[in-house]
Amino acid sequence: MDSASLEPSLYTVKAVFILDNDGNRLLSKYYDRELYPSMKDQKNFEKNVFNKTHKADNEIAFLEGMTIVYKSSIDLFFYVVGSSQENELMLMSVLNCLFESLSQILRKNVERRCLLDNMEGVFLVVDEIIDGGVILESDPQQVLQKVNYRADENPLSEQSVAQHITKKLALTTNVLQSAKEQIKWSILK
Repeated sequence: MDSASLEPSLYTVKAVFILDNDGNRLLSKYYDRELYPSMKDQKNFEKNVFNKTHKADNEIAFLEGMTIVYKSSIDLFFYVVGSSQENELMLMSVLNCLFESLSQILRKNVERRCLLDNMEGVFLVVDEIIDGGVILESDPQQVLQKVNYRADENPLSEQSVAQHITKKLALTTNVLQSAKEQIKWSILK
């Protein structure tokens, strides 16, 4: 085993996906493009994971050199995938944050129909928790606050989705502007 694979990394999550009780994909995000490069590879991996976990009464599985933590609810299966050296507790904190955040958005009704009716909110939650494989947040209340969701309001509206995207674009613009300034000043020195 080479020492590079044991080095700590911010890129802890390889994939997140949600399957229904038949193993069909409802949502998936793969953060390591080299791991499963094609849609066929991804779906084959998801099928193998589902076959191994859907009848098991565990919270963790090891398959194809990956550490997989999972949770089921009514007719959904939630999965977070990391490398074989990844800390299972970190992956579990991501899974719990995802599940609790979605539970709030779906008003404790975490089932296939409700999830599909609120997919825009589901994608926002996943994007707030993980960005490019890096864990950004593991506190469900912080995630809900960032996606501008309140339990006493209606589910996420187009306006709150637009506000979220606008904030992300503004942050990206600020980072790019700062980098541009730093490059300019380093060249002028």
